[in-house]
Formats: sequence, C-alpha cells, structure tokens
Amino acid sequence: MAFVQKIPLFKSAPAIKLLLPLIVGILLQWYVQLPHWVSITVFLICTLLCFLFEYILPQVKFKMQHWQGIFLSIAMLAIGMFCTWHNDVRIYNTWYGNHLHDSDMILATINEPPIEKNKSLKADATVQAIVQQQQIQNYSGKLLLYFSKDSLSNNLQYGDVILIHKKLQKIKNAGNPGGFNYERYAGFQQTFYNCFLKSTDWVLLPQKNKHIFWQFIFNAKISILKRLQKYIGNNRDRLGIAEALLIGYTNDLDKDLVQAYTNTGVVHIIAISGMHLGLIYVLLVWVFGKIPFINKMKGVQVILVLACLWLFSILTGGSASVCRSAVMFTCIAIGNAFFSKSTMYNSLAASAFLMLCYNPYYLWDVGFQLSYLAVIGIVTLQMPIYHWLYIKNKWIDAVWKLIAISLAAQIFTFPICIYYFHQFPNLFLITNIIAVPLSSIILYGILLLLVCSGLPYVGDVVGQCINWALWLMNKIIQGFSSLPFTVWDNIPATFATTFFLYLVVCCTCLWLLNNNKKYVYAALLALLLFVCIHTINNWQVKNQQKLIVYNVPQKQAIDFVVGNQYQFKGDSALLEDGMLQNFHLKPGRIALQLNKRVLVNNMVQAHYPFYQFGDKKILLLDSSIAFEPTVNKVAIDVVIVSNNPSFNAQQLIQTFNCKQIVFDASNSVWKIDKWQTACSEVHLPSYSIPKQGAFVWDIQ
Repeated sequence: MAFVQKIPLFKSAPAIKLLLPLIVGILLQWYVQLPHWVSITVFLICTLLCFLFEYILPQVKFKMQHWQGIFLSIAMLAIGMFCTWHNDVRIYNTWYGNHLHDSDMILATINEPPIEKNKSLKADATVQAIVQQQQIQNYSGKLLLYFSKDSLSNNLQYGDVILIHKKLQKIKNAGNPGGFNYERYAGFQQTFYNCFLKSTDWVLLPQKNKHIFWQFIFNAKISILKRLQKYIGNNRDRLGIAEALLIGYTNDLDKDLVQAYTNTGVVHIIAISGMHLGLIYVLLVWVFGKIPFINKMKGVQVILVLACLWLFSILTGGSASVCRSAVMFTCIAIGNAFFSKSTMYNSLAASAFLMLCYNPYYLWDVGFQLSYLAVIGIVTLQMPIYHWLYIKNKWIDAVWKLIAISLAAQIFTFPICIYYFHQFPNLFLITNIIAVPLSSIILYGILLLLVCSGLPYVGDVVGQCINWALWLMNKIIQGFSSLPFTVWDNIPATFATTFFLYLVVCCTCLWLLNNNKKYVYAALLALLLFVCIHTINNWQVKNQQKLIVYNVPQKQAIDFVVGNQYQFKGDSALLEDGMLQNFHLKPGRIALQLNKRVLVNNMVQAHYPFYQFGDKKILLLDSSIAFEPTVNKVAIDVVIVSNNPSFNAQQLIQTFNCKQIVFDASNSVWKIDKWQTACSEVHLPSYSIPKQGAFVWDIQ
C-alpha cells in the first residue's frame, strides 16, 4: 500500500499565514486606536529585517529561519492596522463632518435611485461641498437622506444635485438591550450623519453629477425589474422572490414571506451569495467553453468569465458576501488556469486577504462571516460526510450529496447564527433538499427569460413556467414554516458562549477527521467551559431585577423585570405590531432571557401614577398634572415622563424629593431639551432616551 504524505495546512495554503496576522492587526487598531505612524514604523522595520535576513550566513539563516516568518507576520499585522486607520474617513481634513456647523447648507449628490419606504423615500448621497457664510467649501463624505413623500421627492433620480438647508443629525443607536448596533454598522459604511427632509428643507439644482458606468448599472437594473414585472406579474410574493433571487432587489419582498424563509433555514436563497455566483460561474464556464476559438484560449476565457461575474456582482449591489464570492471565484479561476497546485483553502484565504485590505470593516459584516464559514464547512466536511454512505442509485446519491453540503455548511454556521439571530431552523435539511434545486432551476429560468424575452410567445411560456415554480416554492416554504416545530426560537447567546461552542465544533470535527484523542479532550474541556458560562448566566438571570425604559420612537415602552419574568407597561401598538415588537423589544428580552410575561402579580404595585417596584418608588407622568407643594416631600426614586405632558419642573421639586427624571422617546425632542434646561436650573439629574438610548436601571 502506497504511503500518502499529508501536507500541513499552512504549507498547502500559505495565504492563511498572511490572513491571520492581518485580522489581528485590524482588531488591534479598531479596539486600541493607535496612531498611524506606529503601523508604518513597525512595517518598515519588519520589512527591512526580512530583507537583511537574506544576506546573513547560511548556517545562521537556517537556525533563525523561524524569525523571518515572525517578521513577516508582524508586517502583515502592521498592514491590517494601517488599512483600518486609512479606511476611516474621519481622519481626513476633507471629510465634511470635521467642519460642519448647524447653520451650514449642504451641497450633495444623490448616489442611487431613491428607495420607497412606508412613510418616506431613502437615498444615499455624497456631500460635494458645505456653504458656510455664503462661501462654498469643497468637502466630501457619505450622507443618508430620508425624503417626505411628495411630487418633488418622487421625481428624484440618480445624479441629481440638491442643496440642503437643515441641520444634520448624527446617526445614533437606540441603545435598547441586545439591540442591533446601527451606529457601528453605518460607521463601517463610512456614514455618520443622516437627515429627514421635507420639501421646504431642500432645493433641486439644475446640474447633474452622473457617472456613465453607474448610470449603465442602474438602467440595467431598472430594465431587468421591468421585464420581471412584465412576465411574472404583480403578485408580490412571486415577483419579490424573483427579484431577490436574480439581482438581490428586496424592496418588493413581503416581510412575512421572508420570515418563513428564515424559519425554514433557506433565507440564503433570497440573499445573493456564493450559491448564486457559483451557479452563474458554472454557466459562464460552460457557455464560453462551447464558443469556437474562445474555448481554445484559456486566458481569454478567464477574462470573459470574470468580467461577467463582476458585472453581475456590481449589479446586485456588491454586498460583502457577494464580493467575497466574486473575489473567491476570481482566485479559483486564476488558480485553476495558471496554478494547478492551488487549494480551495488558499483561494479562500487569498480572497479574504484582498477583501480585508480593501475594506477592513468587512470583518464585522454578518454576510461576510457567514459566507466564509459556510464555504469552509463545505470544503472541510462535505466529502467526509458524503463518504459515510455508499449509494448506487444516482438520484438518491445526488440527494445525499445535497444533504452532505447542507450539513457541512450548517455545522460551521449554526453557532454564529444563534449568536446573531437567536434561532435555529429545525427542518433545514428537508427544506434545503427541496428549495436549493428548485431555486437553481428558477434562477436559470429567469436568466433564460431575460435572453429570450424579445421572442414572440417564448417569453410568455418561460414566464408562466417561472411563475408556477415560484408559486410552488413559496407554498412549500410557507407550509413548512407553519409547522409548530419548524424553528427553535429565543435562544440566548453571548460572545463567550459562541466562542466555546465553536471550540466544541472545531475540536469534534478535528477528532472525527484525524482520529486523535487529544481533540476529544479539548472538545470536552470547551464543552465544560460552555456549560459553566451558561450556568453563571442562568444564575444572574434568576437574581436580576431591572427597570427598562426602551427607546421606541413615539411610543411608551417600559419593562419591570424580576428573574425571567417581565411586566410590560406601554402602548398597546407594541403588543399588536409583531415587527415593531421584534425590532425594539424582543432582542433585549432574549438577551435577558425574559420568557414569562405576567399581567398582574406582586412584581409591581400600581397606584397610578405611582408604582412600587421592590423597594423603589416610581412616578409615571404620562398626562398633564399640576403639583401642589407640600411641607413633607414625597420620596421618589425615578420619574418617567411620557406622551408630552404639561408639568412644571419647579413644582415637581417642591412636591417630590426626586433622585432621577427620565424622558422617554414618546416625547418631542424639543420639549425634552426645554425640560432638561429647566431640570438643570433646579439641579435635578435628567436622562434623555432619544439622545442617550434606553434607560436600564439595575435594582438590587
């Protein structure tokens, strides 16, 4: 029997040696914020040492060869630090945010066709200049705009130039417990300001600022959407899925349908990702491989395939997961064409290295993380899982291959999915077996529709077939989603538990692949630490007692928390509107493991407007009240002001001995500013939820 030597991972995929220190450098710069000269100095020193290393004596060089690798790794770390610093627009004097005043007017260009929302139109814009004291100062930077719906804003187009004469607002988090960090997300897009504009707040200027390439992309997208609307019809469920499946256009997607796809574990179908680009890549390779003359020129084939692939990626919006796939397929195509020894791990690491050098903030992008983890899982585990069974029937074997791929991807992605989304799709195997082949057929059908839509009758026939396939896929997914055991929901997770869960997964996989007992011991140790952290978290939940005033715009929302129980006081709309509740309240309740809502019990003793919560006294002002000064002041721990009541801060002080006053998000911002000024005059501590985020008070 021939001996097969196993090549170590770092030797078969040297790009990993460059990627890992780069990631460390990105994290170090983001959390420590070192001056840029530090990274430049470190890089120059390490590069010089690597260069000098080539000129030392051979015997000394052999003994110290590991130092060359260390110097190279530190140089990569310095590159990660510098790229992170360099990609932060706030460091540049040309960024408008460093020169902005409240009275300034903004000259901005609309970067995309405005997107229609429920109550507004949303558009990304680029600042061209600031008008300060009747002088135009040229600056740059991104700006997020919301327009009230009217005849003027409805006619806005890509490339329009507008003059804004309204104060910009810094993008801030709602600050709700467990909530999405939108401020950081927008910051990673280099967008730090937004503004809501009425028709009186802006002026459309006659000049245009369009780029030919981007105009072509937007026109192509509009043309595709019109063709889909023509042949698929106005059924929103089918049209929305078709648009999302082909070019990632999600504005027509129904929220309940998206939730059904999420619950069943096939939401990746309607989020442009590696699967879609893989199908396009396979099709392009096949097409150009059949064209005479081109099929004999390997270099020309690679150029044409990659050009079409990148054009499609840009057309879909160029999200992190799409760019990852495009870069990865670029590395694979070049590697297969010119470097026969290239491995998938090396292509993955090289694509990640290039993407993170271009934009280090992709590291925090959920799509980027899930995309790479899924591919790593498939590359590592798909074949070992497939070899568990030997099946002669080719159709059953194809199904087993799909099961192996789904299992491999899910094993490496489920911990991070639980961390971000707090749920696990129990039926993902069954739904993926059905939805992945069906969606692939639909995608190829839509591409065929775009090609032959100009032919008489052919477009109608293909359109009808796609319509039927979309209807079938939606019905199947909605049917599975309606089952009571489809999804395991409300799973609490922290960074620590996710980290140790990944250790358990990785060590278990290494044990199965290498049959080495040391990985079993490592997996058991990680599992023990995972259980210990969960036990500590459960103990903290059991003993917690909190008052939470949420930051929900124009709504009153208060939770009284004891252990895993909560009593809600607030607007009934938050109980009736599932999407509103899920976005603002549910993340915090999952993070705090609040799974029991109580209506009436001894948790809170209410004698409106007074509430006794434990040993704390709370006054809720949500209607206009006139206070009568008293000799013996009533002790109040917290006063919560809601729904724009009329009251006098001076009279409040004369009546109550207040320790803290909280203004929630149901109040007008200008009223809160007025009240806070009055509170500061009488030395009463105040807290503005719209400005400072949700108010969370630990009562011990």
